[in-house]
Amino acid sequence: LQLVESGGGLVQPGGSLRLSCTTSRTSRNNLEPYPVGWFRQAPGKERERVSCIGSSMPVPRYVDSVKGRFTISRDNANNTVYLEMNSLEPDDTGVYYCAADRKLYRLCQLTIEDYDYWGQGTQVTVSS
Repeated sequence: LQLVESGGGLVQPGGSLRLSCTTSRTSRNNLEPYPVGWFRQAPGKERERVSCIGSSMPVPRYVDSVKGRFTISRDNANNTVYLEMNSLEPDDTGVYYCAADRKLYRLCQLTIEDYDYWGQGTQVTVSS
């Protein structure tokens, strides 16, 4: 499973971005059965959890620092998982990765170790 992220960029504090995660055109895998998570890594820091969403039961989960600001969703018709990010803060800066859990049709887990397939990441910079 090959994942591709997009939608990153430079935004001012308080601004918004929407990240997208889909499968590569060459692999053409169906993302629908996979729980999907978003993670981020700031310079000099370890990768950390952000949010995830289940597959057959698309219940979302968020870490406390993004609750109320970020929304994860999936559009199975377009084979895409989105992360809508509002009220962005400088601490949200980092490379954002989407990842998929090969244990299909289940609720998602907000633990990095549960994810087997990773994208290359998209840079998000929040700065004035």
